Amino acid sequence: MEAEAADAPPGGVESALSCFSFNQDCTSLAIGTKAGYKLFSLSSVEQLDQVHGSNEIPDVYIVERLFSSSLVVVVSHTKPRQMNVYHFKKGTEICNYSYSSNILSIRLNRQRLLVCLEESIYIHNIKDMKLLKTLLDIPANPTGLCALSINHSNSYLAYPGSLTSGEIVLYDGNSLKTVCTIAAHEGTLAAITFNASGSKLASASEKGTVIRVFSVPDGQKLYEFRRGMKRYVTISSLVFSMDSQFLCASSNTETVHIFKLEQVTNSRPEETSTWSGYMGKMFMAATNYLPTQVSDMMHQDRAFATARLNFSGQRNICTLSTIQKLPRLLVASSNGHLYIYNLDPQDGGECVLIKTHSLLGSGTTEENKENDLRPSLPQSQTFSVIPRTAGRCEEKLFLNMSLRRDQCVLMMRMSFLL
Repeated sequence: MEAEAADAPPGGVESALSCFSFNQDCTSLAIGTKAGYKLFSLSSVEQLDQVHGSNEIPDVYIVERLFSSSLVVVVSHTKPRQMNVYHFKKGTEICNYSYSSNILSIRLNRQRLLVCLEESIYIHNIKDMKLLKTLLDIPANPTGLCALSINHSNSYLAYPGSLTSGEIVLYDGNSLKTVCTIAAHEGTLAAITFNASGSKLASASEKGTVIRVFSVPDGQKLYEFRRGMKRYVTISSLVFSMDSQFLCASSNTETVHIFKLEQVTNSRPEETSTWSGYMGKMFMAATNYLPTQVSDMMHQDRAFATARLNFSGQRNICTLSTIQKLPRLLVASSNGHLYIYNLDPQDGGECVLIKTHSLLGSGTTEENKENDLRPSLPQSQTFSVIPRTAGRCEEKLFLNMSLRRDQCVLMMRMSFLL
């Protein structure tokens, strides 16, 4: 999950975060600034270890790390149409690709790498960076909204299917075929995300009041949660916990909501013998005679837990992770801080803030010894993805070198990383 910072706070060159993203298993945080980018390990609450930092590419607005490997993908405002793939431990560039328009977002797992432009999505095989498919017949997507399952066996891709409604297109990144279309919301989409196994898909519209969860690949609605009723908000982050028991949503307000995905039971025989149980049963039965919008609202589940931020109106992203054997809520903000909360998985309620880290301070760089990958070859490869003609349907891949030779070299390099 990645966010591009909205408004940069005043100060020096390094005073603002231009982007920030958690890696696929929520063990690492990447940030981009005017001066470059940094990677942090999230293995401890008390200490935030910097894994890597680079000032070679200025004005970074996209940075994505592949799990805990040394592969990192970077896009800079100086060259917004170029994607750079690095082996950061060895300080080498693996390859770079150029596209026909600005890159808006990048998603990756161990099987696929997606590059989202405003009117097209490019699907690469991450092992050799070969372009497998270009999706050209998609509605204009000015925010680059898309999601990719981190489970490479279920490399499902989701992206908006309409400019005027909350329609989601579910696409199989392995078979390279459209699976189904989900009518998720009446309003246009603001956030979509898969759970870790790729079996569930959550979404929110621009209103930000209702969050829905659908089964994958059939697209059936499983859960419906209400974030709030009083005001519309902008959902900036939507993420499942790794065990898929919780779903977390943050927005431009001061409250982060956590929902619990529980199996709802229809039979409650112990409640019918009490007055409150009888009235509750009659109340729920009455909803069958109310308008659909009203009855749906009554059936929607509210937040299981919440966390209060000491700010509002700033871009932020959240994630749910297990750190030092306890469940934690992590919130990274464009103000340059990482907030860590305790989460009670049994009773929920108000999450307690236990630690705040500055992401812009000068920390001591530590090598991440979790994945000591083999060195890649030093020579980099350059590719261009450009339209052959003015028509979108004629976009094709052109290589600056021999395609077959370069793919063999890249396959050898990428195999060291994956």
